[in-house]
Amino acid sequence: MRRLKIHGVYQHYKGDYYLVEDTACHSETGEEMVIYRQLYGDGGLYVRPMDLFLSEIDHERHPEVKTKYRFTLQNIKSVRK
Repeated sequence: MRRLKIHGVYQHYKGDYYLVEDTACHSETGEEMVIYRQLYGDGGLYVRPMDLFLSEIDHERHPEVKTKYRFTLQNIKSVRK
């Protein structure tokens, strides 16, 4: 199973970037949720079930998508040497 990186930057399969802020537990169901912030526009904050955040793309429904996962962790290197 894939692991989530807190404070990691992820790219959504449609192209935009998001920062994972933290995780939380749904108060009624106990379901683990991902709290993440869009890195564009107004920097909106969102929540999504962990399983959905880490899920694979349904390529039958989205045959044009080349990535395997809904969100892909990015390896962003420092510009300083």
